[in-house]
Amino acid sequence: MDAGGQGAIEPFLAGSGALLDVRAPAEYAQGHIPGARNLALFSDAERAEVGTAYKQLGRRAAIQRGLQLVGPRLADLGDALSKAHAETGGVLRLHCWRGGMRSQSMAWLAQQLELPVVVLEGGYKAFRRWVLQRVEQPMPLRLLGGRTGTGKTDLLLALQRHGVAVVDLEGLAHHRGSSFGGLGLPPQPSTEHYENRIALALHNHRQAPEIWLEAESAQVGRCRIPAGLWRQMQRAPLLEIQRPLPERLEQLVAVYGSQPAAALREATERIARRLGPQRTAAALEAIDRGEWGEAARQMLDYYDRCYDHELARHGDGDQQRLLGSHPLGGLGAEAAAQRLLASGCITAQAG
Repeated sequence: MDAGGQGAIEPFLAGSGALLDVRAPAEYAQGHIPGARNLALFSDAERAEVGTAYKQLGRRAAIQRGLQLVGPRLADLGDALSKAHAETGGVLRLHCWRGGMRSQSMAWLAQQLELPVVVLEGGYKAFRRWVLQRVEQPMPLRLLGGRTGTGKTDLLLALQRHGVAVVDLEGLAHHRGSSFGGLGLPPQPSTEHYENRIALALHNHRQAPEIWLEAESAQVGRCRIPAGLWRQMQRAPLLEIQRPLPERLEQLVAVYGSQPAAALREATERIARRLGPQRTAAALEAIDRGEWGEAARQMLDYYDRCYDHELARHGDGDQQRLLGSHPLGGLGAEAAAQRLLASGCITAQAG
């Protein structure tokens, strides 16, 4: 791509140079291209001010106000562009909302500094269209299912280390999917940014013979799985893994046992109506005694019933969509991954 030229989405994403989002911080926080850094031309307040000037006084007045705001910072912006290029080499990749004046202005500055640069045609808005189209495209999805505490995420990550194409829906959402799922994890992204992360992960596996995901509900914490992907997940073949109850309890203690009692109580109380008064009381008492394993035991009946119901409904009850059940008791994630690969029920990418 020529310096200052316009690039299509996928070549733009494939570039090796720094990816710089020049929109305001609030726009970036709502959702951005994964891997992009925010080099804002305007602050949130300045963007609002320029926008107001455009609506009330017209384009020329808005440009004049923008120049007044940015002028004193040109040297700093130029330093930031030069530093980004020095860190990564390649062609600087810039975008704003629509590939308009903000990114073109930063591209002009880069050119004055003799830095190679490309602007994303259509900007972030075009990227969002690409995201929503990407999750609608047919994909060779496979689901890994299993009751709560069977270590599905650990197993998927072990399979990924062996070359299996995996999209970690829970990792991308910063949430493990249950009422307790956010404990000890960073804040969740917006659903918009979650969609961006998923689309790029799927795109990175576009040549894979199979793409494995964990069987999930339509929502992971507050992040909603894109509708196009969710529809395909509901029809995808599912492989169920099984572990004995003691191992499942041990797994849950390992994941959640170090969390503060107050946080565990709050998460338990959120599902009190579904647990019922007796199990809720027993679970809360166990938490107060520091016996998280016993608390988890009280809740597993509810989670198991939910899982069994979803499994029965998977693929509209089409049993041909079930790839079988694999007991993996006594095996850690690494050994379990090796067994599944050896069985031939999971295929790694070639090469």
